[in-house]
Amino acid sequence: MELNFKEIFTAFMILFAVIDIVGNIPIIIDLRKKVGHIQSGKASIIAGIIMIIFLFVGKSLLSLIGVDVNSFAVAGAFVIFFIALEMVLGITLYKDEEHNAVTASVFPLAFPLMAGPGTLTTLLSLRAEFAIENIIVAVISNVIVIFIVLKTSAKIERVIGANGIMIVRKVFGVILLAIAVKLFAHNIKALLA
Repeated sequence: MELNFKEIFTAFMILFAVIDIVGNIPIIIDLRKKVGHIQSGKASIIAGIIMIIFLFVGKSLLSLIGVDVNSFAVAGAFVIFFIALEMVLGITLYKDEEHNAVTASVFPLAFPLMAGPGTLTTLLSLRAEFAIENIIVAVISNVIVIFIVLKTSAKIERVIGANGIMIVRKVFGVILLAIAVKLFAHNIKALLA
């Protein structure tokens, strides 16, 4: 097992952009107001477990239904593209904002907000390009960032403000659009070869 820091950093940035924890701060703050308390540790750990399990089991599930990783990665590129459009244009396509006070830390926080369809699709797309140990390190790094952001969301909002959050979200949206195009181009070549 040899860790490649370039792969780890790239996978971390892709997952960070897809999870969009900074862009979700307004949703987190709203959820905190509605339910009173969010278990940041529980939400982060559950999101991490979902991501790592899907990283290992997702490929088997695909082969069980007869879909190869490149096809899934191309489909994932479309999902990531739409998530990026959501971020850049400020529209909502995926995120369900119906909240249940009893399970707020798990739903909608851990799933689908952090480990949602976009994140899971991205993980399998990354698996087609990067070594699995590098992706796991990137996932764990993102879980740590998620935990820190959940713990300090109110402070972050005060420091960078609503406009700052919107700017960060739009910048990561553009980065995500570029990643979606690269993912599509790389995997479509493999399918057509």
